[in-house]
Formats: sequence, C-alpha cells, structure tokens
Amino acid sequence: MKPIWIVDDDESIRWVLEKALAREGLNTRSFSNVREVVDALQLGVPQVLVSDIRMPGESGLELLHMVKQRHPGLPVIVMTAFSDLDSAVAAFQGGAFEYLAKPFDLDKAVELIRRALEESLRDEETELTISDTPEILGSAAAMQDVFRAIGRLSQSNVTVLITGESGTGKELVARALHKHSPRAAQPFIALNTAAIPKDLLESELFGHERGAFTGAQATRRGRFEQAEGGTLFLDEIGDMPFDLQTRLLRVLSDGHFYRVGGHQSLKANVRVIAATHQNLEQRVRDGLFREDLYHRLNVIRLRLPSLRERREDIPLLARHFLTSSAKELGVEAKRLSDQAMQFLSALDLPGNVRQLENLCNWITVMAPGQTVEVKDLPAELIQSAGAAPLPAPSTVLPLPQEPLAPAMLNGDYHAPVTLAPERPANGAHASGSVSTDRHSWLAMLEAEASQMLSSGKPEVMDALGRQFEAALIKTALKHTHGRKNDAAIRLGIGRNTITRKIQELGIAGTLED
Repeated sequence: MKPIWIVDDDESIRWVLEKALAREGLNTRSFSNVREVVDALQLGVPQVLVSDIRMPGESGLELLHMVKQRHPGLPVIVMTAFSDLDSAVAAFQGGAFEYLAKPFDLDKAVELIRRALEESLRDEETELTISDTPEILGSAAAMQDVFRAIGRLSQSNVTVLITGESGTGKELVARALHKHSPRAAQPFIALNTAAIPKDLLESELFGHERGAFTGAQATRRGRFEQAEGGTLFLDEIGDMPFDLQTRLLRVLSDGHFYRVGGHQSLKANVRVIAATHQNLEQRVRDGLFREDLYHRLNVIRLRLPSLRERREDIPLLARHFLTSSAKELGVEAKRLSDQAMQFLSALDLPGNVRQLENLCNWITVMAPGQTVEVKDLPAELIQSAGAAPLPAPSTVLPLPQEPLAPAMLNGDYHAPVTLAPERPANGAHASGSVSTDRHSWLAMLEAEASQMLSSGKPEVMDALGRQFEAALIKTALKHTHGRKNDAAIRLGIGRNTITRKIQELGIAGTLED
C-alpha cells in the first residue's frame, strides 16, 4: 500500500498526524508546500492526500484541481478553518473526498483518513490497469468477426451494447474496446447491475451527498464520477430496476446527473458500454425495460458467439487456462490427452468460456498425473455427456430376457457390460474397466419399476433410489479399492455424505479398514 501524503505549512499539524497514523500502522510522507508535492507526483502517487487550503505560495485548492486532473481517483481530504466555509464549498466542487475542520479531533481525523483509504483501495481493485487486461483468444470465424468489430470501433466513443450467453466474455470485450479507444489512459469502471440491491444501486451509479440517507457519513463519488474521462461498463443491464432506467436515460441523453441527496448538476464525460444475456426486445415488449433507453443503448450491437459456435477454439482456450491456473498455483501445467481434448470439444458447455476456465482450474487441482484422460475428468461432466469414460474391451454379455431383479440394482450384477478378457479365478472383479450401455440399464430400470408398480409395492421411489445409490457407491468403492474419500470425489459428493449413506444403506460391512 502506498503512503498517505500530508501537506501543511504548519509543522505541528504534520507531526500530530504523522504520529497518529503511525500508531495505526500507516505510512506517511509530509510536505510543507504545494511545489514539493508537485515535484513528488512526478515519481509516484499517494494512497490518500491530506492538504491544508491556506499555505504560502499555491493554495490547497490549486493542488486539488491539479491532482484531480491527473489522478481523478485519488481521494483528497482538505483541511480548513471553521471560518473558511467558502473554501470548503469550493473544495467539494473541486472533487474533494471530505474536508477536515480545524481545530480537529485527532481520532475523527484518523477515522476520516481510514474511510478515504478504504475507498482508494476499493477503487484500485475496480480500476484495473490496461496491462492487467486479459487477451481475448479465438481463431474461429465467429471470433474474427468480433475482432474486426473491435478494430472498427477503436477510434470511436459511440455507445456499444454487447449481447451473448453468460460466460461468453462480454466484460473482456468491453475492456478491449476501452483499451483500443481514445479513452485508454483513463479509468475503466465495471458495475454488475444485477449484483447490487436496488436500494444501493442508485448510490453506486451516481454517488451520494453526506447525510443523504442513514449511514451516509461522507460524500461518495458514484461510478459515473469514478469513470470520468474513461469508460463505464454496465453488465446485466437488462436487470436494472425500471425507475433507475429513467435516471440512466437522462445521463445518456444530456450527460448530466445528480448525486443522491444532491442539488448540483454534475457533468459526465463517460463512454457507456452495456451488456446483457437477456433478450432486451422481449423485455421491452413485456414492459420491463424502457424502449427509449433500449434505443439509446443499442447504437452499435456486438453479439458474442457461444462456445458451441466456436468449438475449434476449445483446445486453444483449454491450453491457455491450464497454463494460467498452473502458473497461479506454482505447479507444472497439465495437458489433456487427444481423447480428452476431443471429448471436451464435443461438449455443449452451457457456461461457455467461464465454465471451461473453471473446469481447467479443477483439472489442475484434482486430476491425477500430468496427462489427463477422459476418465480423470469430473464424473458429472462425463455423465451429462452420456459417455463411457473407460476403455471398452472385447466380450459383451447379452441383455437378460427376464425383468430386472432387485439384486441387479445393488451392485451384484451388471448387464449388459463389456469386460476385460480375463477375470481372476476367485470371482473378484477384474482390474480392467467396466462400462455399461446407458440405454440398456435404463430399460431394465424402467422394467423393474413397472413390475413393482404393477404388484402394488409401496414406496417404489425410495426402494429403487436406495438400491441405485448402493450400486453407485459400491461400484465407486471397488474402483477406488475401498478409499471412501476418493470414491466421494469420483461421485461428486462429500466425504461426510458417502460415510452417512454407507451406514444408511447397510454396505459398511463390505469395506476394508
């Protein structure tokens, strides 16, 4: 964390603040005049700036004006005498975070500086530098169209509406539009309008004045002010409350807005990029989205393709995410076998790029070995694809003609199956893999359910469900040689869950300690 700068020609004020902040574990740097601060700003920027107004030479208000031009996100606290009300008003108009009236209570001064510090750190997390902007990967024709659109918009300040399914990378495209625009040197501020409660969203967007509502102890800049000169990205715009849509429309129409509880009109020099996974035209027809706002946002529309439309990019993205997650964890990057890569490329992946990234993070942490096979992928992924993750050997047993007996569901019988050529003489399962024909076992399950229902047996769902769970757990335990934790991971359930079900289903006796 960068130090807090204190600017005052009174040495006693500087000393008192230095000592008080040092007790809080905060680093400080002091200056006696504005000129010293201007020179220091050539080499670095503080986390928070605390400055007196009246000093020999240039005033604190002149320093405030200069700092806000160069570093609009830097919180500046202005110190002023009680009698200097006009200066305090001028300080707020100039963008000061808060003013500190002299003589001040030291504890309250430290508390105020801490609030400014928290806002500064929060803004740093949001205002990512251009060097942190991730690259957009893709060689598919659908992505080349997106790249061309970004290129055409590179010198434009026009409003853009990005549409596409969740996880397709709408924020990455918004960052790329900002990075290649004339506003690239200014802040990029992102706000997910669906993630913030309705009562707080107005303050987040437009800021609030001190005392505007309970808990508003200080004036706070909203996202429009934080993005001044740069780009404001409004994600999930389709979920914005209807009454706030009116306020947003006004900003887009004439570029002016008011803070919550404020009476002074503020000018916004901000480029707005909006994104949604919803059908805005339908929401307009349903009366949930203002038609005039829709037309204001829909100046240039950029649709992002789903991962299903660019399957050829999956290997490129998977290798990138595996490398990134390995680097983050400080381990060697894993690689997908050709079969595993083909399997991934054939999946629908409804979560798109985000789901693929999460999957690669899972592989880095959970998959055994450096080369990942299909069987090493999450069980639920394999099951959802209807794929047999294990190799298919030679002998196929025929489907029995009689209805499925309960014993067939508790793990004692598997049909039809493909088995390894040899089976140990003691009757134990071979070490080779077993894969079950999906449609056949479903047909047998339906037959057994039909027989139980026809005979009037009670609680059919519970009975078959218990047998089904027992079969799955026993098979998983055989596959992991009795290791419950490994079996739970393969089944996608918790260790406590598998322990409880082993006891409930009465299969604990089959385990080895």
